[in-house]
Amino acid sequence: MVEKTMEVFMDDFSVFGNSSDNCVSRLDKMLQRCENTNLSFNWEKSHFMVKEGIVLGHKISKNEIEVAVSV
Repeated sequence: MVEKTMEVFMDDFSVFGNSSDNCVSRLDKMLQRCENTNLSFNWEKSHFMVKEGIVLGHKISKNEIEVAVSV
């Protein structure tokens, strides 16, 4: 499941898909697995359905990946 639906590094999860419905379905499956194994989240650090984000110091979007600039 992991290789086809998400990237995981240490305690960071990035769920991806080719459509909004696909992303929501995969996110639901991932959250169900976390619930079934009693894995908890810091909801203040969680972001859902974003078009771009910073992962491991890189700004990732649909069009590009670049080094994130710290402000």
